[in-house]
Amino acid sequence: RGSCGGRRFLTPRAARGSCSRARASAPEPLVAARPPRSCPRSCPHGTWPPGGRDGLVALQAATGLPWWAAIVGGAALLRTAVTLPLAAHQGRLLAKLENLQPEIKKLAERLRYEVSVRGKQLGWSEKVARFHFKKNLRRIITELYIRDNCHPFKATLLVWVQIPMWVCVSLALRNCSVGAIGSEVQEQFSAGGALWFTDLTAPDSTWILPVSLGLVNLLIVEIFDSQKKEVSRFQKLATNFFRVVSVVMIPVASTVPSSMALYWLSSSFMGLSHNLLLRSPTFRRLCCIPRTKSDSDTPYKDIASALTTKYSFKK
Repeated sequence: RGSCGGRRFLTPRAARGSCSRARASAPEPLVAARPPRSCPRSCPHGTWPPGGRDGLVALQAATGLPWWAAIVGGAALLRTAVTLPLAAHQGRLLAKLENLQPEIKKLAERLRYEVSVRGKQLGWSEKVARFHFKKNLRRIITELYIRDNCHPFKATLLVWVQIPMWVCVSLALRNCSVGAIGSEVQEQFSAGGALWFTDLTAPDSTWILPVSLGLVNLLIVEIFDSQKKEVSRFQKLATNFFRVVSVVMIPVASTVPSSMALYWLSSSFMGLSHNLLLRSPTFRRLCCIPRTKSDSDTPYKDIASALTTKYSFKK
């Protein structure tokens, strides 16, 4: 018989016996194989984003609040400290853009006349004249954006900050709710709820949190839609898209832990409050938002009237 590493073929049974003896007599390796790295107790496997879970734990420990109150307070803190200033900045940019429209319209009419005269002199076709008109109009509009420091892309900063923040907090709450089995934080979450959602690690079986989330999000969309402004086709499509998203979020929120649904509802409620606050003429002046033609001295009465008229069942 040959050894386990020899050239001679062995029967399966003999090979197993030979290999077992070889392994038993083999010397111990000088450098032991590195064991698989395990996550510490405070960091369950798969935790992402880094530090998100620890930040939530630190916030709850610093305030001493129950977990449901810490989640609501954390959502309010993030919305007020991060997104509200960005929303005010967005309001200033949008107000400047709205105030630029009369000037853009006047310059466009003047440019159209100059292109028409120049086209007759040089014998331009209608297609060539239209090309020069659009090219110069884009240049003029860009110069106006630079002059007033109100490029429309800057108004999207709120979205680029708010969405990643919302995702990171949601994932951190998920890690706390369904992370390492038997972890201290998960045990606190299982008893850290209130009212009908006492277990923050389980979905809300009553659907109160998911339905409330959908209603608040729909109300935000309808308040935006109630503005008395001319909207483009893209804006109409965007409004309908967010209506669909608001409805779809209801069944989604019913399948996630109550901690996530509670955070989503708290964040949306703060967003609704800030949207209403940004309609206040006093607050807009405090944030140095320029007054526009579409501004109203009675914004809340106008919103209530628009919603009542839109959803009134009276013929």
